[in-house]
Amino acid sequence: MHSYHGVHGRLPPAVVYGKDGRPLYSWRVLLLPYLEEQELYQEFHLDEPWNSPHNMQLLVRMPASYAPPPRKASKLPAYHTYCRVFIGPGTLFEHPEGNTLASITDGTSRTLFVVEAGEPVPWTMPEGLAYDPNGPLPDLTGPFHDGFRVTFADGSRGFIRKDVSEAMLRALITRNGGESVRYDEVDP
Repeated sequence: MHSYHGVHGRLPPAVVYGKDGRPLYSWRVLLLPYLEEQELYQEFHLDEPWNSPHNMQLLVRMPASYAPPPRKASKLPAYHTYCRVFIGPGTLFEHPEGNTLASITDGTSRTLFVVEAGEPVPWTMPEGLAYDPNGPLPDLTGPFHDGFRVTFADGSRGFIRKDVSEAMLRALITRNGGESVRYDEVDP
């Protein structure tokens, strides 16, 4: 994510849209060149949706970065991932064109980048975890029974326990809400 930001001056959008406004593919495709997967990236038809006949053939080449932990792989369909980002008001992936790291006024160590939670999706599918500040939280069930792994916007990683308070989770999801964060609810 940081390398992409360094080149483009912004983070990748959560969903890449076509000229006609249709969702095409996920941010995970845009990161391929930064995961030493340039050849795979060049094989994508970037003007076609993730599930076009051509792009569907590339699902089998899911990078290890998006794969579930080895002991959990049998619990989800092939070529699916739990790596998801939050989209919605106040999230890091709120804007369709991508946000900047400078938009994080809560602090990069207090803002979620990627979570390993929610329903698994095909790794190229353009779908984020919808966040509504006034609605219920999205389902964050994932491969672990006691919580989920996260990456923060500063690049650090952690584990959020299942019993985390809703207020704490909402504070971590938003990039600019000004909420305080208690680190006793996040395991390094």
